[in-house]
Formats: sequence, structure tokens, C-alpha cells
Amino acid sequence: MIELKNLSWRIYVVPAVIILALVYVFPTVDMKLNNKEQPDMWPGKKINLGLDLQGGMHLILEVETQKAVEAHMERVSDEFRSMLRKERIRHKGINMVDGKQISVTVKESDVDSFNDLLNREFKGLRSDYSIDNSMANFLIDLPDRESAYLQKMAVEQALETIRNRIDQFGVSEPDIRLQGEDRILIQLPGISDTKRAKDLIGKTALLEFRLVDEDHDVNAALKGDIPPESEILYQEIENPETNRKSKKPFLIRKRASLTGASLTDARVTIDSQYNRPRVSLSFDKKGARQFERVTGDNVNKRLAIVLDNAVYSAPNIESKISGGNAVITGSFTTQQAHDLAIVLRAGALPAPVIVMEERTVGPSLGLDSIRKGLFSMAIGGILVIFFMAVYYKGAGLVADFALITNIILIAGGLAAFQATLTLPGIAGIILTIGMAVDANVLIFERIREEMNIGKTPRAAVYAGYDRATLTILDANVTTLIAALVLFQFGTGPVKGFAVTLSLGVIASLFTALILSRLIFDYFLVIRKVKTVSI
Repeated sequence: MIELKNLSWRIYVVPAVIILALVYVFPTVDMKLNNKEQPDMWPGKKINLGLDLQGGMHLILEVETQKAVEAHMERVSDEFRSMLRKERIRHKGINMVDGKQISVTVKESDVDSFNDLLNREFKGLRSDYSIDNSMANFLIDLPDRESAYLQKMAVEQALETIRNRIDQFGVSEPDIRLQGEDRILIQLPGISDTKRAKDLIGKTALLEFRLVDEDHDVNAALKGDIPPESEILYQEIENPETNRKSKKPFLIRKRASLTGASLTDARVTIDSQYNRPRVSLSFDKKGARQFERVTGDNVNKRLAIVLDNAVYSAPNIESKISGGNAVITGSFTTQQAHDLAIVLRAGALPAPVIVMEERTVGPSLGLDSIRKGLFSMAIGGILVIFFMAVYYKGAGLVADFALITNIILIAGGLAAFQATLTLPGIAGIILTIGMAVDANVLIFERIREEMNIGKTPRAAVYAGYDRATLTILDANVTTLIAALVLFQFGTGPVKGFAVTLSLGVIASLFTALILSRLIFDYFLVIRKVKTVSI
């Protein structure tokens, strides 16, 4: 027989759990009703709705991994130029072949010196050469294994860079993950300005400081006479009076004097002279030294600030600039400057990305999904509550209270763990309602059996719970294991279903074996009720 002292832990635990669940549910309910923020002392957590419920953007991006290999080989070719100059090995040109190979032509007499340089400084490269007319033509590329590694790392780095950008953009519960070998799946719930988000995500953000080629005429270059070491890039200029945009051509050196790899910070500031936003940059020690050297060696020349092959500004270098600070000015709004600072802080993508699939879910569709999901859950819940009250009478009311508590506990768990509620998640809650009732049915039928053989209500309740507990635990634990496996290996809707199913199984065990048992014990032990309405 259960003594009062054996009830004490349940008397304290059950109300504490219910109150805690209500504390976490309240911010979501109150914000939906009153659309206001909670006090700082209240848990700042609420139930996040998935893409299918609140609308948003779905993107699949493909990383052009081959471009990462080409960029690597471009950097290697620049290193070749400086190393050959340092080693005093004369050559007839260093050229890229299909973006994958580097062609270097040296005198036959310098073959041994060139091979020594390769073995000493470029061990990871693969090379072959042929001799023609006393000239040796080397073809240098990456081994297949190294090329595959670079492509794999490009995808992983792109994933982390995009995740950093989205985190700084401020999207709640984004879903960002790899899909296949070179694709990235992105789901951004609640996004309304999809164009801004797509621009922020897809911008390569390759920042370069490149000298303006002032030795050649830009007009001649526009007619086709482009020097081999330079290229034409454009700056977009907006007329503030007419809001018309025009493009100003620049002849820019191909070789970057400094890149954004050395950036430590980028933030929006206001230009005091023109009262317009600009992006202030800070470099690390290495970048600061490079910037000081570049500006010191090129006084009275123009240094173009180039982002993704677009010129933002090309100021004249009046003196050597120390301290490792620079600014990007241009015709952009505060929001555009803010987004530019985000992508620069998060770092450049290692390779360009292509939008393979884009889908936008409107808020109206999301609201319709919520309405239908909640309606189906309400109908199912009302039918179950009505059936239990009619069929099991007073005990059915206990089961109904446990069922309502079960739903509150699931909602509190979703808020506490910052999980995302999706449409399949609502289906998981509906399934949990059936499972919670099933546990009570097992218990009540066992109690009926015990009462039919002549046991007192108090003894029948104890025996019914003892006999049904093992069966309920067995069924729910196996379901919980299946839900955890779905959560671990599933994606998207499957994971949303697994989350609510897992929370529902735990909540149903609590309400069936602890909460309802406490209610029976309260009436039978404390109130000393002599009959059970079942």
C-alpha cells in the first residue's frame, strides 16, 4: 500500500514540470496574440515555425568547384613569376592552359635549375616538359588527388561562409546543409526580402586592391587594344538627382596588390564629408604591412578597390597609408553597405555559386498550412476527448486532462530546445495524441479486469498500473528509438516529424505513468474515495 510519503516526489515534480512547460509556451502564445516582446526576465525562447508554415525561401546552390582549382593555379602562377625572378631563371612567358595547367617556357640550359625549384618550392605539383629548338616547355598541374581535395574543401568552406553570412543576417532557425558532392541546400524561414537574401548568399565577395593602369589609354582599350597585363572593369555610378545609373570604365591591372584575405573587420561608418554610408576595413599585421608597402610604392597613382570584378572606387594615393585601415565608398544605401560589411566579415566564397533551384513559400500558404494543421489536430483531439469521457467516464476525464497536458509539454519542449515546428511535425503531434490515449486505454482495461475479479478500487488501480507499465514502456521506448534514428539520419520534413514524435513519446510516458497515477492516488489515498468511475 502506498503511503503519503511515497507520493511526495510526484506531488512536487508534476506541478513543476507543467509550470515549466507553460513558462516556455507563454512567449509564443502571447506574441501571437499581442505581438509584443517579453520582459527580459522571461525565457526569450519561442516555437520556431518551419519553412512550410511561416513561408520563406528555399535555395539549392551549386559550387563551381573547378573555379577553386583555377584560382589556386592562378596564385601558383603568380608565385612562379616572383620565384623565377628571384632565382634569375629567364623564361619566355608563364601562361594558363584551360585554367588547369601552367605553361612555362625556359631555356634548355635552365631545365635543371627549374626542376630544382619545382622540387624545392612546389612539391605538390605535377610537371612534364618537352624540348624544342633549345627551349623547354613545362606543363605543370595538380595531381588528381590534390585537385579533388581542393574541390571538396571549396564546398565545405562555401558552406561555412554562407552559414556565417546568414547568421549575421539574422535568420531564425535556418537549415543549411550539403546535398551531394557540390551542392548546398538552404532554407530560410520567415524571409520576406528574398532578393536581398539571395544577393547576400550568392555574392562571391572577392575583395582586391588593384592598381589602375595609367600607362595605357582606356579609350584605346575599349576599342580592343587591351594590354595583356590589364583588363577593363566598370564602376557603377548613380546620379543622385535623376537616380539613373551609368558605368564608368577603368583599365585595371590583373594582378592584385592586396586581397581581402587579410581582413579582420568590416563595418559601416558615415562619411563626414558627404554624409553617406561607407564600409571601413581593418587588416591584420601582415595585411597592414602589405597595404603600407603598396601605397608607399605607388604615391600619386590610383588604387582601385575591386569587389567581384566591379570597381567600387579608385582613389588617388596621396601618401603612404599606415595603420592597416581603408574605406570603401560608393553609391550604396545603408542597407547595401551593411550587407557588404557582412559578406566581407564572413569572408569570400572560395568559388562562385550557381542557383540551381529557387522556391519561395508565401506567408499566406504558411498561414493556410498552420490553419489546416491546427484544425485537424483540434478535430482529432476533440473526438478522442469525447470518446474517453463517454467510454471511461470519470477515468476518461483523467485521461483527457493528461492528453491536454501532453500537448502543453510538447509545445514547451519545442520552445525550450528551440526546435522548428513543421507540417510533418504537426502530424507527429497528432500521432502522439493517439499513442497517449493508447497508454491510458491499456491501464484502464487492466483496472477494469482487476475490479471484475472483486478487488477494491484502490488495489485495482495499483495492480492495473503495475501490469500495464511494462507493456507501455516497451511500446514507447521502441517508438522513441525509431524516432531518434529518424532524427539522426533524416533531413527536412523527416527530421521535423522525428522531433515532435520524440517529445511526444517522452511526454506521453510522463502523463500516463506519473500524472494520471498521481490523480488516482490523490482521490484514493488522500481524499479516500471508495469507488472508481470507469
